[in-house]
Amino acid sequence: MSETEALLDRAAKLDKADELAVLREQFVLDEVVYLDGNSLGALPRSVPGRVADVVQREWGRLRIRSWTESGWWTAPERIGDLVAPLVGAAAGQIVVGDSTSVNVFKAVVGAVRLSGGPEAGRDEILVDESTFPTDGYIAQSAARLTGCTLRPLAPADVPAAAGPRTAAVLVNHVDYRTGRLHDLPGITAAVHAAGALVVWDLCHSAGALPVGLDEHGVDLAVGCTYKYLNGGPGSPAYLYVAERHQGDFDSPLPGWNSHAEPFGMRPGYAPADGALRGRVGTPDILSMLALEESLKVWEGVPVEAVREKSLALTDFFLECVAAYVPAGLVASITPEVHAERGSQVALRCDGADAVMDDLIARGVVGDFRAPDVLRFGFTPLYVGFAEVERAARVLGEVLHGRS
Repeated sequence: MSETEALLDRAAKLDKADELAVLREQFVLDEVVYLDGNSLGALPRSVPGRVADVVQREWGRLRIRSWTESGWWTAPERIGDLVAPLVGAAAGQIVVGDSTSVNVFKAVVGAVRLSGGPEAGRDEILVDESTFPTDGYIAQSAARLTGCTLRPLAPADVPAAAGPRTAAVLVNHVDYRTGRLHDLPGITAAVHAAGALVVWDLCHSAGALPVGLDEHGVDLAVGCTYKYLNGGPGSPAYLYVAERHQGDFDSPLPGWNSHAEPFGMRPGYAPADGALRGRVGTPDILSMLALEESLKVWEGVPVEAVREKSLALTDFFLECVAAYVPAGLVASITPEVHAERGSQVALRCDGADAVMDDLIARGVVGDFRAPDVLRFGFTPLYVGFAEVERAARVLGEVLHGRS
């Protein structure tokens, strides 16, 4: 049996034993190997019908009545409670709405205020130096507005760096470029030991691995819903505020939707109780209800099983890459150790942008990150092992031809 035949046989056996394989039927997929779910998740089959109903019946016929009769008004917290178990949070701590960027701003400024800020001698914000650019931009703005200085550093250096001047720390759970999984429990504990608060960006972990927000005492967290949660392009993000902080959480964006009496139209602001303080303006109902429908694919799916398959997929992909790709043409920058790996594999190679174009032309969709990274995301709900083998084999063929 040739090496290719052996890997194909392995893939077939792994797919046959995969308990999550049945979930693939719930998504709109084709013959393309789609390994870009860490940028935009696939479309769940039930979403178009739900969106059509929202547009034609709830908006078209019920019109304004749908704010109450169709539950539009309570959607942000209701859908937040659907996201909660996927990130290890009890109900009542997550509100859905706005973008990740907006929620990062709320969370970081809110964390500085909860710490006492410069008036309490806490005039420093620590930020993940390798963070997604927007998080860095928002952190810079939050620092200016709160009178703090911003200190970028590697997440691994946070425990030693956090001290009496630290107000807040912003860290990505999974590095968007390399796929490195950072130590949420350890960093959170170290930040708390320094008397500060931590904000976690879960964009590349929620829906791919257990997070444990409540278990590990996280203060605040944000995340998008269009990646592993499959909410659709531009679907609303979410904000987690731990229950113990909700009474003192002072959002820098107090909108009428977070007022204790939103329809009282009072000139003075009085915040609502609970996670509702994270709301700002009118909810984006069409995309929000599409997200609510998308989250139905998670019913009865344990995140632990998703994590187990994610690691198996990425392990098998790395094994196939080693078998198919000529030596020296790629180098993985994603950690081999499971405890340090998210649900993606990032490969560094020369001419990565052109290589990705060739892969896409041949039916294998990943993405390119400057300057030289091929990034492949593995969504366990719909990616299979035979697809993983095919992706690595096509990559080998493309690189062999280019070399």
